[in-house]
Amino acid sequence: MTRAFLIVLDSAGCGGAPDAHAFFNDKTVPDTGANTLAHIAQACAEGLAEDGRSGPLKMPNLDGLGLGAAIRLASGDEAPGLDTIPDGLWGAAEEISKGKDTPSGHWEIAGVPVPWEWGYFPDTQPAFPDDLTRKICEIAGVDGILGNKHASGTAILDELGAEHVRTGWPIVYTSVDSVIQIAAHEETFGLERLVNLCEAIAPEVHKMQVGRAIARPFIGSEAEGFKRTTNRRDFAMTPPSPTLCDWVHEAGRKVHAIGKIGDIFAHRGIDTLKKGADADLMEHLVASSDSAQDGDLVFANFVEFDSKYGHRRDVSGYARALEWFDAEIPRVLDKMREGDLLIFTADHGNDPTWVGTDHTRERVPVIGAGLGMREIGICGFSDIGASVAAHLGLEARGAGKSFL
Repeated sequence: MTRAFLIVLDSAGCGGAPDAHAFFNDKTVPDTGANTLAHIAQACAEGLAEDGRSGPLKMPNLDGLGLGAAIRLASGDEAPGLDTIPDGLWGAAEEISKGKDTPSGHWEIAGVPVPWEWGYFPDTQPAFPDDLTRKICEIAGVDGILGNKHASGTAILDELGAEHVRTGWPIVYTSVDSVIQIAAHEETFGLERLVNLCEAIAPEVHKMQVGRAIARPFIGSEAEGFKRTTNRRDFAMTPPSPTLCDWVHEAGRKVHAIGKIGDIFAHRGIDTLKKGADADLMEHLVASSDSAQDGDLVFANFVEFDSKYGHRRDVSGYARALEWFDAEIPRVLDKMREGDLLIFTADHGNDPTWVGTDHTRERVPVIGAGLGMREIGICGFSDIGASVAAHLGLEARGAGKSFL
């Protein structure tokens, strides 16, 4: 019996999605041609990503497994600096779920494509129906809310953080994703109170097919500025059928979730959970490389590529994060046991060179260590979960087929 490690670099797409023309940024610009990894590599090679780093994109470890080859396979685009002949498992995956969001990508990776159309709040002011706003006020014990619109999660703190502290009214906002987000100060409003509010409102928005209610705690002051903390909590809809996490869990094995995996799967089929900033998550991943037992699944999501750099269209920051991750990952690779499988992939794109601030519809790389050199071609997101299940000796009950 062997172990499996499934690691999602949140938003690290590689272009080439055949249906990208049907997804948009800034309402009118299709995602056709978006390519998160290739465009970052091209910007680095052109000297356009020099903030805190310099020169071509340096990812020798993941590129050695097949990252550059996966990008070229997915899109035909060149990724300067990522041109090593692969010695690992490599290919690319495309999604069938009709969304370019975190739950859609992760659920489908775990074998369950989303069978419905997500619900979204309109880009109007107010964005939320009056009965939902009244429910939020009733649960929170306040007379009103702030925001009530589409907004950037960091910009809205600059805009409304001080007013929130003065009034005690929660900041409620949404985006082009199927989500409602509630921001509040950890100290003046209270972290537990915020989490309880989001947990209570989640069933109301789930009835509207809105995928997540997210608690967005922050700290700081008007004089010093406001900053989000790592105590975010997502209350997601439950996947419509058992996922890879359930298959492993029901077989009596352990599923070790790192990052926001527990939240994404509504904590179903999860045995242990470790959260924190990406630097903390890397330490948890390294530790799990020692502690996970035969037959276990370690399922990790590194979110800051997306949350800190993709949405903010920060090319240098995204490149720095990729290079940091690549430099750290030998700490995990060195702890792999004979027969272990380690797969790196992504859940969608978020091209920092693109217009707008939304995710981008892209194929994603699928690269792996533990099985030697193996080209898998273009597969489906669900094939990733089916392959992990096959590696663990389990029956895949989802939509995919194993590429092993």
